[in-house]
Amino acid sequence: MSSKNRSFTDKELAAYEVDRDLAAELLEAVQQMKVSQTHVVLSPAIEARKKTGLSQAQFATLLGVSVRTLQGWEQGRKQPSGAARTLLAIANTNPKAVLAVANK
Repeated sequence: MSSKNRSFTDKELAAYEVDRDLAAELLEAVQQMKVSQTHVVLSPAIEARKKTGLSQAQFATLLGVSVRTLQGWEQGRKQPSGAARTLLAIANTNPKAVLAVANK
């Protein structure tokens, strides 16, 4: 059993607690969380789809791609080709135009 996972006796725990500075430990933990903060960046595919208000299935059908392909774009695993990238840019800039085409 590693020392991190071993149980303390009551005496060992009491000795450990005497020297603890909980305020300092909490401050250090908060500082570590701030350092490791990540920023969520929406992909152009997510932004465009959300602006249209369509589901993934609906938006994929509109673009002529599979839901799996759209999910790959949204998760950043894949990048859309030139034509798809242009359609996403149009949907992002003018979602009403894309929706008008979808309703025909």
